[in-house]
Amino acid sequence: IIIITDDMSENSDGGGGSQISALDDLLAGGVAGSASVIVGHPFDTIKVRLQTSFANDSKKNSSSSGGFKSLFKGMSPPLATAAICNAIIFASYGHSTRLWDEYIEHRSREQQHEEIHGTVTGAVMFEHGEHGTHEQVKTWKQHGNDNYHDSEDCVKVQCDQKDPIVSSQPSEGVLNTSSTEQNFLKVFACGALAGTVQAFVICPVEHIKCRLQIQAASGAKQMYKGPIDACVSIIKNHGIFRGLYRGMGVTLWRETPAFGMYFAVYDTIKDRVESLLEEKDDDHPIPSHAHAWAASALAGGISGASTWGIIYPFDVIKSRMQTSPLDRHLQKGMWTVGGDIIRNHGFKHMFRGLGVTLVRAFPVNAIIFPVYEFVLMQIGSWRSR
Repeated sequence: IIIITDDMSENSDGGGGSQISALDDLLAGGVAGSASVIVGHPFDTIKVRLQTSFANDSKKNSSSSGGFKSLFKGMSPPLATAAICNAIIFASYGHSTRLWDEYIEHRSREQQHEEIHGTVTGAVMFEHGEHGTHEQVKTWKQHGNDNYHDSEDCVKVQCDQKDPIVSSQPSEGVLNTSSTEQNFLKVFACGALAGTVQAFVICPVEHIKCRLQIQAASGAKQMYKGPIDACVSIIKNHGIFRGLYRGMGVTLWRETPAFGMYFAVYDTIKDRVESLLEEKDDDHPIPSHAHAWAASALAGGISGASTWGIIYPFDVIKSRMQTSPLDRHLQKGMWTVGGDIIRNHGFKHMFRGLGVTLVRAFPVNAIIFPVYEFVLMQIGSWRSR
């Protein structure tokens, strides 16, 4: 007798590990963000100078302008806010995934459980006789939470096989495919939400950074003494929304889909890399933590580089908008600026500086996730003492 019961449902808690709090996400994200800025800022300076220069003056605005020290100009704003920005990203992502698990995934599990186990529960019995094997299904239909009524309809099926195989659940492949698709959607949606939230912080920071980077590359008189002076001057002369938040629209267009893809690609690649590394354990034993670091670094680098390759044109438009004159009558919208770039300099200019961006993206993003996960591990270790 094969018994099929409602007790076969999985535990919604998913294990007994200690849960990560929003404060943990903030701390780990902050440390990871600071590390990534130090590694990536020189590459970012070259990228912005290339994006805002033209073919005939690319040498003047290249990395050699102002010497090596100039590559670190404008690093104060992103470094000062890196902890905040990355803390916001990881905290928003962590909180949204917890909400997803609580409201969407939990409801989906209940519905799936109802479809598989809720309608029919009971026993399958096999009777062996001279005419072969008969399968008798005894069913109970559930009404309410604990109220079961015996159904008098028993089904007898004649089977030519002596050992019939009966399955009461969908095939494993169907469930795995559905679970993978749902997980990808979850990670993308939560990542996109995190990108939207942090766009409101990153927009003014990058605006000031871009103006300081371009100012250092040009031989003209220095308009701003530093990030604080630039922030105060822009707000005083042009206001917060039209001045400091110049380029907010295109920043949202860049950040929202970018972080959705970023987290989704990272999650997918990391799972596959960890599986491949674990398969080789028999021949070449490697400590489990080494698997985690290697998979996290590789997945982070690939996800960062691939995401930049897709959303890069929006970054070019943003850089152009945030380094153009702030006078109200000279300001143009995102699509107008993009059209002007293509019309005057060709479509190739929309990818100007992409090479150095990809070179920067891999090490920067290969550092972020391992550092983030390492800090979380240290926090957990400290708490367990």
